[in-house]
Formats: sequence, C-alpha cells, structure tokens
Amino acid sequence: MCAYVDFEEKWRKRMKPGKTEFCKTLVIHDDLVLKAQNNMPDENLIRDIGDFFKVLGDPTRIKIVNALFISEMCVCDLAAVLQMNQPAISHQLKMLKQAGLVRYRKDGKVVYYSLHDEHVKHIYEQGMIHIKEQKGVK
Repeated sequence: MCAYVDFEEKWRKRMKPGKTEFCKTLVIHDDLVLKAQNNMPDENLIRDIGDFFKVLGDPTRIKIVNALFISEMCVCDLAAVLQMNQPAISHQLKMLKQAGLVRYRKDGKVVYYSLHDEHVKHIYEQGMIHIKEQKGVK
C-alpha cells in the first residue's frame, strides 16, 4: 500500500532543479519502509560502523592501509614509504589498531604491522574498485 502526499509549493521552490533529483509527489511505500526499519541495526552498531569509516577518512591512514595491503611492514618501512617521521606513523597506526583495521606482531625489537584480516583487505579493495570505476581509471 502506498501513501501519496503532495509537496507544499514553498518546498518545491526551495529545491534547485538540475542540482538535486527529487519526486514531485511524495510516495511512501509502506512495505519498503517497514522492511528497511525492521532491518536497521541498533544505534551502537550504527555508531561503530560510522567510527570505522571515519578512521578510513584520513589520506595518511589510507596510504598506510594501501602499503599494508601489499605487505606486512614495520614502522620504519612505513615511514620510508610515506616519507613521514616515525612518531607520525605510529600515531596513525595506533588509530588504525584501535579501530580493528591493523594488527601487529613482534619479532625481537621490531614490530611488524599488517591488515587485521581479509575483511579489511576486501573493504579497501572494493573501495578502490568503486572509486576507480567512477573516475574511469583502470
């Protein structure tokens, strides 16, 4: 069952044609709304997912993830790859670790970082594929 509601004329005038796609008549598809509402994760999970993607919103952290996608590396290696100092890399790695995106292992005095698991690799890879397709890059 659908509910039809006309937009007020004032609302239509505020919308900028050509910049935003919008319906001229508001149609609410009750079955789809109910299905989406019933499948909405709880607020804590929504917040956690938002935080997860926020961590990936920083270009330096994306570069670190990209480097670790290729191979496990120590802080010194990452600093050389990104041409940054070690404390700055360590700070970014701490944030990535707290978000569950990277893990580390110690080998004597050297600490090696890698992507946490295949999920992180998949998310990064799918994001790259998506952006490259949008930009027409191969």
